[in-house]
Amino acid sequence: MMVGFHFSFSPDLKTPFSGSAIQSSISINHGYQHCCRWQFLFKIYLPCSLFAALSYGIASMAMVFINKAIIMQYAHSMTLLTLQQLATTLLIHFGRQMGYTRAKGVDITTARRLLPISLFYNANVAFALASLKGVNIPMYIAIKRLTPLAVLIAGFFSGKGKPTTQVTLSVVLTAVGVIVAAIGDFSFDLPGYTMALTSVFFQTMYLVLVEKSGAEEGLSSIEIMFYNSFLSLPFLLFLIIATGEFPNSLALLLAKSNSFSFLFILLLSLVMGIALNYTMFLCTIVNSALTTTIVGVLKGVGSTTLGFVLLGGVQVHGLNVTGLVINTAGGVWYSYAKYQQKKIKAPKVVMDLEAHRR
Repeated sequence: MMVGFHFSFSPDLKTPFSGSAIQSSISINHGYQHCCRWQFLFKIYLPCSLFAALSYGIASMAMVFINKAIIMQYAHSMTLLTLQQLATTLLIHFGRQMGYTRAKGVDITTARRLLPISLFYNANVAFALASLKGVNIPMYIAIKRLTPLAVLIAGFFSGKGKPTTQVTLSVVLTAVGVIVAAIGDFSFDLPGYTMALTSVFFQTMYLVLVEKSGAEEGLSSIEIMFYNSFLSLPFLLFLIIATGEFPNSLALLLAKSNSFSFLFILLLSLVMGIALNYTMFLCTIVNSALTTTIVGVLKGVGSTTLGFVLLGGVQVHGLNVTGLVINTAGGVWYSYAKYQQKKIKAPKVVMDLEAHRR
């Protein structure tokens, strides 16, 4: 998960009512141990939950700008994604060999189960990276906020049920904001918009498939990261060769290797991609999936604001700004609606449990 997308959806932690209370408790304890270890290392004296949330927010916000910066200098996005996934695979592999992580080795049955999910995930990331070539950061974030709408539509056609009125209205408001902002976007780039929307489609398919299949159950986030990265490598290598990106991308990489600034940004993109996934895992374990979602929305607000002044590419227009404000309001409203929905469901679960005991 390299591009900073885990904005609206994160897997819910298992509750005591799901039959996995002991496993959840162990995961939370491990999360606190990891959190305290990093706080001690950097001498950061904050509550662990706040430290985890801040770490995820900063990593997620930084990743969008780092990817935009590297794409501006190195347009071969598929090769960049291949390098990111290779770095993740090697880091987790050697971390396991050296005892820094308890992630299990490759299991053929698990790999087969996760293969289609990995392909959808990597297609999402690939198109998102490619879209950054032509789409400015505020519009990129606005388009990615369409994912909840796409998931709701997919859920409706798959018979998942009708969402609440607040959830429906919030995602519609988000979509209206994108349309208004796009009309006022003087730097409108059709290929970039198309790739960003295609990324939303693949992200939606990834989320729906994960929910339907339950393929990621029983795996830690580090193990999911490893399988996603490992399984994607043959697919990505085939693509960069079939599309002709390789060997030109390698030649350009070698040509730019004399530039310290380029190597620094490239290394930063590889490291931050891994850091983003780790901090998202930490935030979800130490706090909750809902906290991770809300932090993602607040990150989006900050990234949209900074996107107007960093890395260029934004021509300020009243209609564009209005649309982005509407889109952001829809994102905040969506988070509030999901929070309210979660509050209502919690007492209902307790009541259902009590009824079952009787």
